[in-house]
Amino acid sequence: MSLQQAPYGTWNSPITAEVITKGANSISEIIVDRVTSEVYHLETRPSEKGRSVLVHTNSNRDIVGPNWNVRTGVHEYGGAPAIVHDGVAYFSHYVDGRVYRVGVEDDSQPVPITPDNKPYRYASLDQHPTHPELLISILEDHTIDIPSEIVTTLVVINSATKTVEPLVSGADFYALAKFSPAGDKLAWIQWFHPDMPWEGGELHVADVVFSGDKTISIKNSKRVAGERGRISASYPAWANNDTLIFTTDESGYVNPWKFVRNTASPLFSTPIEEGFGQPLWILNFFPYVILGDRGEIVLFKASKDGRDVLYLFDLEKDSRPTPLPNPFVVIDNIRVVSAKNKVFVFTGEKTNEKNSVIQCSISSLLDAEFLPLTASSSGEGDTPLSPRLVSEPQPFTLKAPPEGDPLHVVYYPPWNPNYSGSSIDGEKPPCIVNVHGGPTGLTEQGLRWSKQYFTSRGWAWLDVNYGGSSGYGRRYVERLNGKWGIVDVQDCTLAPQILASAPYNLIDSKRLIIRGGSAGGFTVLAALSIAKDVTTFAAATSLYGVSDLGKLAEFTHKFESRYLDHLVGGTVEEAPNLYKERSPIYHAERIVTPLLILQGEIDMVVPKGQAEAIYESIQSRGGVVEYKLYPGEGHGWRQEDNMRDALERELGFYERIFNLKK
Repeated sequence: MSLQQAPYGTWNSPITAEVITKGANSISEIIVDRVTSEVYHLETRPSEKGRSVLVHTNSNRDIVGPNWNVRTGVHEYGGAPAIVHDGVAYFSHYVDGRVYRVGVEDDSQPVPITPDNKPYRYASLDQHPTHPELLISILEDHTIDIPSEIVTTLVVINSATKTVEPLVSGADFYALAKFSPAGDKLAWIQWFHPDMPWEGGELHVADVVFSGDKTISIKNSKRVAGERGRISASYPAWANNDTLIFTTDESGYVNPWKFVRNTASPLFSTPIEEGFGQPLWILNFFPYVILGDRGEIVLFKASKDGRDVLYLFDLEKDSRPTPLPNPFVVIDNIRVVSAKNKVFVFTGEKTNEKNSVIQCSISSLLDAEFLPLTASSSGEGDTPLSPRLVSEPQPFTLKAPPEGDPLHVVYYPPWNPNYSGSSIDGEKPPCIVNVHGGPTGLTEQGLRWSKQYFTSRGWAWLDVNYGGSSGYGRRYVERLNGKWGIVDVQDCTLAPQILASAPYNLIDSKRLIIRGGSAGGFTVLAALSIAKDVTTFAAATSLYGVSDLGKLAEFTHKFESRYLDHLVGGTVEEAPNLYKERSPIYHAERIVTPLLILQGEIDMVVPKGQAEAIYESIQSRGGVVEYKLYPGEGHGWRQEDNMRDALERELGFYERIFNLKK
């Protein structure tokens, strides 16, 4: 078959918005029953209004019916809403916030085990090893639903008496509480405003004390690692009753440490300049598992050059970890199935296959078998798509002037197996520059059909992991401190210009598009309004993006309510001029680039007023701007119809701006 040629951006593609959103369920989390070793996962279902369902992985059987949403709103981004222990599931129901109990092998209905108190939210459950009726949990109390008044504590839920008792309080946030194997110790992470957990998370350990009526208290609480504003510690797990593993960025990179006999020390003889744990945006994140008869083997994932890699480490013998070859570029939700048999599971993604549940068995430090437990295909919805359609990611580390600092990007060239290029001699493709959220995030290299939706039509796509992105060390993250709206804009503007110039000459510098969601949406709006040159981009899309930093600080949720102290350089009261200088809403008259704004109606992270203010400002002076509000959506799209509409609307907007409509 002879290959076709057509102008870039006009190619015909089988990757339609309907194909990639219809039935596009996604796996968000893995849960393993520590007693039975049965594997379960949480599945997000856009076709069912975005609800999350607990599923038995091997049989693909739903544990809860259509009226249940296994999800939590703790820290607003949620994660870790459920556990399964000895055939019984305990989960947070998003609708009312209560924790419920249900048998996983029968058709019984879930029974609440926490009081009917809708302002309460629970997450990150852990069951006591010898008193399984007792579960520790984060409790986020929204009785006074103002960020400064929301109270977060660690509590103990008694599933037998259906009561909740306080355990640890005083910090602004808690996460990842873990009982030791004997149940006589407890480890947890806590942090205080204005830190985020990756800035000053503290690891604490305490003794667990039982009273006669089976209530728990703690004593001898001790901070083991982490320091406010300077060093972060996270991800604790017990290798045995005397050895606690955790991660910390004390060396400048997140590396694993251990706490033994009241002493904390690094696991590796010298630090490794890779990230062994991502920022704790979502509570189900966890970067390692402990294996072996004695808990002597640890399997870690790390981020290396923007891709996830695996390492094995023997606590009793090694001084450096051993790489474990694997075919995946994104690895998450690592959980133990059988420590004795060295079996674990995780969600794995390849560059040309969507994420699936993978089971791994380790027979030696250099040999592992990877077995899919859920169907892994190149299609995202009901209709499979050929891997031949996939534009493979091409990572680059660019040099940013004036000092040649590294700038990490991932480029996806236009690709469609039915086309050999453009019919216009010498034409370079238009390029969509994608800005990730966070802003302390990282755009990974696993398959996203939403990117291929564009590349298969002849568009180039560029992910920019600008200064502030995770995975490249604390110094790279802290490039953004005090300079949000400056460093990110400079990097996202510079990167496509470099790739449009020699020696790369990959894209058309006159047809650049910038798009991003949340914090990425702020960078989009800032690039159009407060950058030195606001004409770099020919079109733009802001998805639930920030336009007013002062309003964001005033109205956003508790978890991020003091995030701007570091990103901007003080509170609104301390630096009012900075907030105004960096807020696109105060410079909207400079926006000359056609702009599409997409927003969720019930977004509590970036409320819709942020989008509407910028829209009304541009519209009032006759600028080119389009606005779509999605009813029932929060911070991102969870419903199938809205996911489809957003994709089609974005493509149509670019086609109109560049006159590519046939």
